[in-house]
Parts: sequence; C-alpha cells; structure tokens
Amino acid sequence: MNAPQIKICGLSTAETLEAAIAGRADYAGLNFYPPSPRFVTPGQAGELARQAAGRLQCVGVFVDPSNAQLAEVLAAAPLDALQFHGDETPERLAQVRQQFGLPVWKALPIASRADLDRVVRYVEAADFVLLDAKTPKGTLPGGMGLSFDWSLLAGWQASLPWGLAGGLNPDNVAAAIAATAAPLIDCSSGVESAPGIKDSALIARFCQAVRG
Repeated sequence: MNAPQIKICGLSTAETLEAAIAGRADYAGLNFYPPSPRFVTPGQAGELARQAAGRLQCVGVFVDPSNAQLAEVLAAAPLDALQFHGDETPERLAQVRQQFGLPVWKALPIASRADLDRVVRYVEAADFVLLDAKTPKGTLPGGMGLSFDWSLLAGWQASLPWGLAGGLNPDNVAAAIAATAAPLIDCSSGVESAPGIKDSALIARFCQAVRG
C-alpha cells in the first residue's frame, strides 16, 4: 500500500510551514474561521501561500462563509482548494465551485454509519470529503483532538475521494492507516504544543510516522 497523502491543518507561521514541507506533506490547511485559535488573516495567508508555492498545496478552511469572505481571501491568497467545515449544503458547494473555479472539499462529522451514508449527497458538489469526528455542540467544528470509531469504515465503499481526520497524532497515525487504509491523513491539534501553536518537531514526527 502506498503511503497516504498528508495534510497539516491550521498552520500559521513560516517556520511550521517549512516543517510541513520538510516532512513532505502534500497540503497545508489555512484556517479562516475567526473563533479558531488557528485563524489567519487573508494577508497572513497570502504570505504563507507564496512561501508554499510549488512545494505543497494550500487549502483554505472555512465555516459557512459568504461569497464576500471567500472573494476577500482569494484576492489576497492564491489557494489551491476550498474546504468547508460548516452546514454547507451540496447546492451551496456546487455554487461555490462554479463561482470560484477551485476544487471543493467538504468535512463531514462522523459518529455513526448513517453519517457515512451522507457522503453520497456530495458526489456532484464536492471533489473530496474529509471524514472527521463529531465535536460537542457549542465547540469548534474541528481541531478538538477527538477521533471517531474507525471500525465504521469497514466495508464502506467511498463514492468520492476521501481523507481521515480527527484526533490523529504521531503515536496513533500508523494504527489509523492500518485500520482504515485512508488515502489522505489530516492532522491539526495532534502536532501542537498548545491550542493553535504548531510544533515543528511534532510535525516532523507525524510525517515520519505516515511515510514510515
């Protein structure tokens, strides 16, 4: 089995972006949700995207954004894909993809097999789905260090390209890959020393665990 692709989400500094590049990550997630400790401004994102150009792809992470917010970010930061973490409908995502001309990723919170059955709704609207853990009501929609039951994926037939997120870290990612055969692995809080503070050494360990 080939090693999965790697996405390090919630990067916000030049140093930690370099750590992701050095670890041969494929994607950097840049978070545009203001309540998140990983939030970056369009200007900060533009600097990071220019630093990343030609070395890894930048994915913008949004929660129920307006078209105006998306346009403001894209005017400042040349993103490679748009990831949505809110209550966006397939119709909304199809409209965004048509208007902005970028690949669309949809994060879906998973706690049961019924949640997995929702993936098929996005076949015509999204290019990629990210299976993430459901977080408690009133908390952030991701980056909380929670995992879902990976055994739910046993026998599941994906109708879209997909990746695994939720509670992954350098110590459990090899088990996650073995259990799910996920083609992409997404990590945020698992490579942090404190909420929103990425740790270059943990990023290196995480990437090494995936590539190993």
